[in-house]
Amino acid sequence: MDTKALRREKIKFRVRKKVTGTTARPRLSVFRSNNDIYAQLIDDSAGRTLASASSRDKDIVAQKTNKVEKSKLVGAAIARKATELGLLDVTFDRSGYLYHGRVKAVADGAREGGLKF
Repeated sequence: MDTKALRREKIKFRVRKKVTGTTARPRLSVFRSNNDIYAQLIDDSAGRTLASASSRDKDIVAQKTNKVEKSKLVGAAIARKATELGLLDVTFDRSGYLYHGRVKAVADGAREGGLKF
């Protein structure tokens, strides 16, 4: 692994020791690749994914915008799915990425969609 990826993994493991998701307050985990971004609501106590959204979903791909705007749409989509499940409070897990750019856009979109963290 290169040093940047190794650094991110160390941060991710350090944060994951403190951040856990429950049934009442799931963990909103973000994964960022070079082209796409993915978000999941995870219940760590049961070990299952409650809902997920990504920039590869059909309704988001149809929008011809830049990656930051697509990330905001992913945040809004995961918030919409969470409210359908009756979840309003989540714990945000940035997965070792800096809280900046696309990761921040997902958080902003989720907040605008009605999630609290």
